Amino acid sequence: MTLSILQQIKGRLVVSCQALDDEPLHSDYIMSRMAVAAEQGGAAAIRANSVDDVKAIMRSVTLPVIGIIKRDYAGSDVYITPTLQEIDELMTLAPPMIALDATGHRRPGALQLAALVTAVRAKYPGLLLMADIATLEEACNAARLGFDCVGTTLHGYTAETLGSKLAQDDFRFLREVLAGVDVPVIAEGNVETPEMAARCLALGAHAVVVGGAITRPQQITRRFVAAIEAP
Repeated sequence: MTLSILQQIKGRLVVSCQALDDEPLHSDYIMSRMAVAAEQGGAAAIRANSVDDVKAIMRSVTLPVIGIIKRDYAGSDVYITPTLQEIDELMTLAPPMIALDATGHRRPGALQLAALVTAVRAKYPGLLLMADIATLEEACNAARLGFDCVGTTLHGYTAETLGSKLAQDDFRFLREVLAGVDVPVIAEGNVETPEMAARCLALGAHAVVVGGAITRPQQITRRFVAAIEAP
């Protein structure tokens, strides 16, 4: 029996291999090699942005991929897989799971999240959906809408949560989400150390996603420099 991606990642690490246009490692080839390194290191899955990167990664590793497309739309703060168009583009590659912004922010064209989920379910019934949320209310709404899992991805990155860190108060926000929804919760966002990742899983997270701490050397370098230069 083939395991679903949720079964494959349970209790394990997902590595986010992403580099935006203005970052030094922006390249589908480089991201595919990052994914190979993550696979060799024991990752259970890869999270990746853009059709080009997802395609290159799926050709390079045997791991399942959580696909996203980051795209800006005028008049909208939602940029992670904002519309059905991005879903359609990713589904030319048929990743087993796609993540999308499930915040309460205004969506492109005033599209409602519930309508988008309904459209995706009708068109791609076998696709698993991950809800990227920032607040407990958003997590609960995503669960009600039938998302297959909820990720804390955007906590600390939206206007309502800016400055918050997932690890604050022994991962208080993660614990609130775990208590508030009955779908798998994936810990993601500023998980910077192996110890933090292990703590997320110990608290009950279904899986943990780590990105910058593994795949963005400029961020890793900044942390070292900040520690060295600290008074």
